[in-house]
Amino acid sequence: MNPNIIRLIAGALLFITANIHAADQDVRKHRAVGDGITLDTAAFQAAIEAAKAGGGGVVRVPPGKYLVAHVELRSNVTLHLDKGATLLGSTNYSHYPRKVHDAVLVANSTEHIGIEGEGEIDGQITGNLTSREADLLETRNQRTDLIRLSKSRDVMVRGVTLRNCDIWTAVFQSCERVRIDGITISNNLQRIETDGIDINSCKDVKITRCRITTGDDAVCLKSFKPLPCEDVEVSDCVLETAEAALKFGTSSETDLRHIRFHDCKIVNSRVGIGFYVKDGSAVSDVMAENIEMDLSPIHSQAGPLFIDIEKRNPDSPIGSVRDVTFQNIRIAGGTSVLFQGMPERLMENITLRNITFDVKTPQDYAKRKKPIGGKRTTSDERDTKYARMPTYAALANIKNLTIDGLHVNISEGDFKKFPRSALALFAVDGARISGVSRTPAAGGPPVVEQTDCKQVQILTGKNKP
Repeated sequence: MNPNIIRLIAGALLFITANIHAADQDVRKHRAVGDGITLDTAAFQAAIEAAKAGGGGVVRVPPGKYLVAHVELRSNVTLHLDKGATLLGSTNYSHYPRKVHDAVLVANSTEHIGIEGEGEIDGQITGNLTSREADLLETRNQRTDLIRLSKSRDVMVRGVTLRNCDIWTAVFQSCERVRIDGITISNNLQRIETDGIDINSCKDVKITRCRITTGDDAVCLKSFKPLPCEDVEVSDCVLETAEAALKFGTSSETDLRHIRFHDCKIVNSRVGIGFYVKDGSAVSDVMAENIEMDLSPIHSQAGPLFIDIEKRNPDSPIGSVRDVTFQNIRIAGGTSVLFQGMPERLMENITLRNITFDVKTPQDYAKRKKPIGGKRTTSDERDTKYARMPTYAALANIKNLTIDGLHVNISEGDFKKFPRSALALFAVDGARISGVSRTPAAGGPPVVEQTDCKQVQILTGKNKP
């Protein structure tokens, strides 16, 4: 036979064989039962290994309820959950191989992996849990995540619904090029530590079109040695949480930088955007813009914007915050904006531009404290000093502050009950202030106040909304 024909035939056979191996895998064909009672972990793992052996592909999960625990994703494999397919995370910890803090879906050191579809992952945990109750749990280390992906690159999570998680819902640790698009997270608002999405020391992350309701931080950026957390964008998301909607920290050991939040809506949250710098991190180059907040009074002392530098422990290094801009932000409800550096570490280059604050049901500040957000062994007067000042924006210990448009609106009756300034500056070194207004403007304290400040320029004639 002609050698060229032989080569063509051989090539065709090789192509056909490769495509057979790369064909989609169906978990049912690997003996998944899908009755919600039989443990289907082995069947899922077999389907994933078969896809991996064929050079990668899609593992399909048809409609049904699949009880699973610790399913390991592999490189070049996408897990696709069809509409009507639900992964039920086992609540029996003996089904999980890790001794501490396991997850329903896991991956480590993988590339090109995905979790997608219209199906659901259900952790089956719906009960309330307070922080105190969580600390007393004998089985605390056995609380499981839904998704935990580590040291992986080119990750896509798209379309799926995650619900009823026991603790952290979706965790990404030391990952690069992560895309999270159009997912829904629905957890008990009264269950502590059920973070929505945790981005821990990752690089190049985009979170878009997500809807998150959860009992702890909705989107949380953390940093652990030795890697920074950088190049993160969160956009077009609706966030509802009992704690902070968009959060830095409290784990903050290395840099957090090049972060952008935009075009999001935050509802019913204790803190809208919060910086909790406790472990020496340098937080820099942050932009938050086009954010709408509706902080109803279901949470006592809700704060729309919060920045705090402190030492978690007496020997903790002191972190820093610089080059941060908040612009085009509309706030309804909540108590006050609170930014506070430390006397020994001023925040630097902070900008507020076009911020509108419609005060709803104002509260007494007599017992107000700053948000803590995590465990610590230190405290100082800044726990209460600025949080209790009679103002709707208390900004302290800052170098180089720019405000161009801060408008506070409060009813006449509420203003008579709580006469407060729109803005109060404390120990600010260098500021350019314009476009600050309060309605009503007359009566009570001045619209803008300052204490122990220097080189503050307040421009007149631009103080109307």
